Amino acid sequence: METPTQPLTWADFQAERQRRGIPFIVAHRGASALEPENTLAAFSRALADGADAIETDLRFSADDEIVLHHDETLDRTTAGHGYVRDLPLRELKRIPIRRLDGQGFTDERIPTLVELLDLTQARVPLLLELKDPLFRDRAYARRLVDILAAYDMLGRTAIASFHLEHVRTVHAICPEIPVGYITLHNPFPVKAPLLGPFWPLLLLNPLYVKWAHAMGKIVCPLDPNPERRVRWYLRLGVDALLANHPRRVREALLASHSR
Repeated sequence: METPTQPLTWADFQAERQRRGIPFIVAHRGASALEPENTLAAFSRALADGADAIETDLRFSADDEIVLHHDETLDRTTAGHGYVRDLPLRELKRIPIRRLDGQGFTDERIPTLVELLDLTQARVPLLLELKDPLFRDRAYARRLVDILAAYDMLGRTAIASFHLEHVRTVHAICPEIPVGYITLHNPFPVKAPLLGPFWPLLLLNPLYVKWAHAMGKIVCPLDPNPERRVRWYLRLGVDALLANHPRRVREALLASHSR
């Protein structure tokens, strides 16, 4: 699978998608089928296994550091308990992440956005799901924009949410960051530049992708295990695929595209 010589930006995403002829692979919380989700190990494995971009979830710690964690609480994926927002970063860093099989814990810790940018040398496109409602506050939105700007990542970052109000403030501060809308229910494209419809909605509306493309939108179905549906996605012409297991999705794409 070819990659551009220069780091991909969201502005040239569609042109590069057409040049390549196949969807981009967006690692869902990293290679989360192989390593604990939203950890540096998962992100490293995703890139080693051929992911083109990384998707992750953003929340704030008690001392307003941006950390990468899906749930509002610590209970499901770590040895800790309670809300992420209640603990400062130094305390979050003391809490080990659970193994994938649930039997014990790893040496991984909840990473920060800055750690991810350092890991990728600020060259890998990011799809950041804004989980924390604090992003609706201008001061918190500004904190995200400032970090991305410091790493020259504004052009290689997109923000998304199930709740458009979570992304509007960030976009108002920095309009060059594209906004994504994720939905479980709406079978019609909306105005956001990036669209993440739950994949069965494409069965309800087979013209969804064609319609979205006519509006100039990018479509990445909400389907982190798309291997069995890769040939269908190629026929639809989707622009990107989420992947819990980037290597398997890559292999399925290449096999289906060569037929």
